[in-house]
Amino acid sequence: MATFKSELVNTLSKRGYLHQCTDLEGLDAKAATGVITGYVGYDATADSLHIGNLVSIMMLRRMQQTGHRPIALMGGGTTKIGDPSGKDETRTLLDNAAINANIAEIQKTFDRFLSFGNGKTDAVLMNNADWLDKLEYIPFLRDIGRHFTINRMLTMDSVKLRLEREQPLTFLEFNYMILQGYDFVELYRRHGCTLQMGGSDQWGNIVQGVDLGRRLANTDLFGFTSPLITKSSGEKMGKSVAGAVWLNPKRLAPYDYYQFWRNTEDADVGRFMKLFTDMPLDDIARYEALQGAEINEGKKKLAFEATALLHGADNATAAAETARKTFEEGTAGGDLPTITATAAELTAGVPVLDALVKLTLAESKSAARRLIQGGGAKLNDAKIDEETALIRASDIVNGAAKLSAGKKRHGLVKQA
Repeated sequence: MATFKSELVNTLSKRGYLHQCTDLEGLDAKAATGVITGYVGYDATADSLHIGNLVSIMMLRRMQQTGHRPIALMGGGTTKIGDPSGKDETRTLLDNAAINANIAEIQKTFDRFLSFGNGKTDAVLMNNADWLDKLEYIPFLRDIGRHFTINRMLTMDSVKLRLEREQPLTFLEFNYMILQGYDFVELYRRHGCTLQMGGSDQWGNIVQGVDLGRRLANTDLFGFTSPLITKSSGEKMGKSVAGAVWLNPKRLAPYDYYQFWRNTEDADVGRFMKLFTDMPLDDIARYEALQGAEINEGKKKLAFEATALLHGADNATAAAETARKTFEEGTAGGDLPTITATAAELTAGVPVLDALVKLTLAESKSAARRLIQGGGAKLNDAKIDEETALIRASDIVNGAAKLSAGKKRHGLVKQA
C-alpha cells in the first residue's frame, strides 16, 4: 500500500475510504503543508440519516482527527429539488418547515461524530438554503448554467441510469448537479473549502464542482470518493431485517443498531472496524487474525465500538449485556425493544402482526406475514403458525411476552 506525505490521505487510504480522487498527489501535498477544509453534503429528506451516510460522516471525522476542518453541509435548498442519483422516481417534495425540522434532528447525529466550534479545526454546520434560496434565475443561468453542457450532463450516472430505465427525470432534478457544483464554489468563497467528499455515486457531480471552481474562481479544488460498501456476500450494505438502519435512536433503538453490527459477516469484521470505528489498525489486525468461533469476539467488539460512537458507551454496554442475556443465558434482556398493552387489549388479544411491526421486527404487515409463513416468528420461543395469532394475558410470563423474528431479533410485549 502506498505511503503518502499527509496523515489525512494516509488515514483515508489505510482505512479503506479511497476510491477515486481528482488529484490525489495534489490533495496529499496540500494536506501535508497546512489545514484544509473539506465538506460532504446531506439532503434532509428524513429526520434521520442512515447507515449509507456513515462512511462519509466517518470521513469528516477522519479529517478532524488528522488536524483539518470538516463542513457538514445540509441541503436545505437542494432537498427542495431531490438528488436523482440512485433513484428510479422523483422524490416527494418537502416544505421549509419539514426540511428545517429534519435538519434539527440530523444535527444531533453530527454532534456524536464531530466537534463543532470556532477553532481552526472545529467542524462547521452549513445550510445551502442560505445561498440557493437567494439566487435569481436568469442571472444564475447566465453566470453558472453556461458552464455546464447538456452533452456532459447526459453522461452522468444519475441522469444516464434513469433514462436507460425509461424512468421520468424532471427538469427540476436535472438541475441538481448544477446546484451541487455551485455549492462547492460557494463554500470555497465563504470558508476556503477546497475538498468535497462523498460516495462513488457522487463522482460525476463532484467533478462538475471541481471544474466549476476552476472556471469561476480560477482555483484548484479536489474531489474524493469512497467505494460503494457491500458485504462479502455482494449484498449492498444498509438494510437490517426490519428495514433501513437509521442513525437516529427515535427511528432505530441502540440495541437494534448493536445487533446490526453484531450480525456482520465473518469476512467483513476487520474492514468494517477500519471504516466505522476508531480502533487502532494494530488492534484491528489482531481481530482479523481470529478464526472460526473466535471471530464472534471480533463481531462483539465491532458492535460495541460502532454503537458507542453513535449512541454512547452506556447504551453500547447495555446493548451488549442485553445480547449476552438473550443469546447466552436464554433470558430476555431489559434493553430489548418493548411495547405495552392494556389489560383490556390483552383480554381481546393483541394481533401478532401489529406487534411485530411496532417492535420493528418486521417492516410491514406484509413482511410480518411472510415471516410467519416462513416459520421465523415465535412467541415465547414457540413457533407462530397462524397469521391471525393473538397475544393474550396468559402469554405474559415474568412480566412480558417475548416475540422473536428468527434467532437473533427479539422484542417484548408488556402489560401497561
